[in-house]
Amino acid sequence: MKRLAIDVRPGEYAVVRLPSDAPVPAGLLEPGPFLASVTRTPAELSIVCHAGAAPEGAEIERGWRLLSVRGPIKFTLTGVISALSAELAAAGVALFSLSTHDTAHVLVPAADLDRAVRVFRGSGHEVGLPA
Repeated sequence: MKRLAIDVRPGEYAVVRLPSDAPVPAGLLEPGPFLASVTRTPAELSIVCHAGAAPEGAEIERGWRLLSVRGPIKFTLTGVISALSAELAAAGVALFSLSTHDTAHVLVPAADLDRAVRVFRGSGHEVGLPA
């Protein structure tokens, strides 16, 4: 696997579940400094967002930190999430992953952030910390 440049993003994130027919919370997708991802399936409306933007009344899993691969990543590059997840799994670090057009993101429990950074650096990846 190609060695990657990974940035730890500031702030705490949440993974949110709402009923499948719920509206997307107002303002969630407005431009700003934090990642927000919304996925609707027949069974749920799933949201990844900065913890401060998590909507009231939802099922919320707080305490995640976001690490983003510096992109853009070419669509022909294979195994990015596989490599990152294998490295974290070997160290016993849980993850929640998502991808965008340009790159890949992994969220790890905040309590495991330092371990995740050590794992990625130990695997030869460059890891940048927030200022």
